[in-house]
Amino acid sequence: MLDQRLIRENPNVVVTAMQRRGINIDINSLKLNSEKLKEIEALRNELQAKGNLIGKEVGLKIKSGLSPNSDEIISLREEGNSIKQKVVLLEEKERSLFKKIKANLLELPNLPSIDCPDGKDETENVEIRSWGNPLKGKNLKEHWQIAEELKLLDTQRSVRIAKSRFITLFNQGARLERALINFMLDKHISKGYIEVLPPVLVNTESLQGSGQLPKFAEESFKCSEDDLWLTPTAEVPLTSLHRGEIIPSEDLPIRYAAYSPCFRREAGSYGRDTRGLIRLHQFNKVELYWFVHPEKSKDAHDQITSDAEDILKTLELPYRVVEICTGDLGFSAARTFDLEVWLPGANAYREISSSSICEDFQARRSSIRTKEGKKTRLVHTLNASGLAIGRTMAAILENGQQPDGSVRLPNAIEPYFGAKLLKT
Repeated sequence: MLDQRLIRENPNVVVTAMQRRGINIDINSLKLNSEKLKEIEALRNELQAKGNLIGKEVGLKIKSGLSPNSDEIISLREEGNSIKQKVVLLEEKERSLFKKIKANLLELPNLPSIDCPDGKDETENVEIRSWGNPLKGKNLKEHWQIAEELKLLDTQRSVRIAKSRFITLFNQGARLERALINFMLDKHISKGYIEVLPPVLVNTESLQGSGQLPKFAEESFKCSEDDLWLTPTAEVPLTSLHRGEIIPSEDLPIRYAAYSPCFRREAGSYGRDTRGLIRLHQFNKVELYWFVHPEKSKDAHDQITSDAEDILKTLELPYRVVEICTGDLGFSAARTFDLEVWLPGANAYREISSSSICEDFQARRSSIRTKEGKKTRLVHTLNASGLAIGRTMAAILENGQQPDGSVRLPNAIEPYFGAKLLKT
């Protein structure tokens, strides 16, 4: 959430930043409401201070011997009661105006970092670097073809159980999914990450805190009889682990690694990667999440990205790093690097991780601060997929496919899976 002070004092900064995202906003109404709220707060504080002084004066006069029923005491109490009534009315106006301002602020995305390249859409994202030698050739199969031939998954029975865009993994497929989850968690934990297994159901406040609501309500699955939603990513519960807290500065950075199933409607994506493991309503993911001191968040972004890249390198999967331009930037992100893994069967790179720095955007929405001496300030948050499991499996199937129909597994996975090959 954006800072009201910035909107009051430097509205043009916000307008210009939103234009970089391709968004034109009329900030005047929000600015005026924020200024009015500030005035009401100041008047309420002034009246409350005056009321407190009157209360003390009444106490001192009675203590000095003046009768509680004297005209002077009665007059002071009437003045005090009048002030209390005015304060109550101001508090009601304050709550109503704050609610309106908050609703408007929740709709606004984060401001892009000055380091984020300008661009109108995904066609203007910038490739930063690549790793590995992409496999290319004729007659290379896509992962869903390989998976069907090896009987790793079943989509038709999944439709019977749920609906389209769900899968059921069998035998080697289920074992490989489990092996990948354990491998990724072990890899990250060895680097000092704290393992977390968060709830799959999250409340509205958690979704608002991470920036998923109200923007992505239609993309989420909600339990109709409870204030609970199926989590779209472990980023949501991890953000709320410290919601409303003041984290001691000596405890920063805090680095979490969490496995979680994720649930998304994927509205509007029909016809795009709908076969196989790329775009599903339910998928597994290992998420990395950092709470850091604001002055160290830029270096943290480089590190969390490197930690996600290390998984791809260890699994021997060619990939590239792409910096997302302002027009394609996610709602909560100030700057994002996408990791795109090479899929030789599709002859294309596909996103497998987004590594984002959100600066203080999520921390303000979730009231997460750190203390420096007597002062508190908002922390910065970062997140990265480390990695999406289904897409990792897809990349392993396509990059490891052999002429005889088997699939060679990366060396790092063999101890977890128990074999070097997937085969019939």
